[in-house]
Amino acid sequence: MIVRIRLGKGPRVRRARGVNRGALLALGALLTPAAWMAGVLAVWRLASDLQFAGEFGIASGVFSHWQVWLSTAAALGWGALALNRAASRDDDGSALS
Repeated sequence: MIVRIRLGKGPRVRRARGVNRGALLALGALLTPAAWMAGVLAVWRLASDLQFAGEFGIASGVFSHWQVWLSTAAALGWGALALNRAASRDDDGSALS
């Protein structure tokens, strides 16, 4: 015995246009504390160089310099700001209220 089930054609699945605001807001929210942590590491390394603080945890390599940590903090902060602004924009480019 063969049983055939006939299904009608439903609506076509279409890909949504625009940006995923939730993903942008989540990534922006995660980048903000990362920027603060990089800034704290920059201050710690600078204070260690001036002998105001104890020894810095990374003794050698690229990440042993405070300038790298400060520029990383600035880049992460700028990225978080850009993502949050992009998430708050409407599809036509105007700011949401």
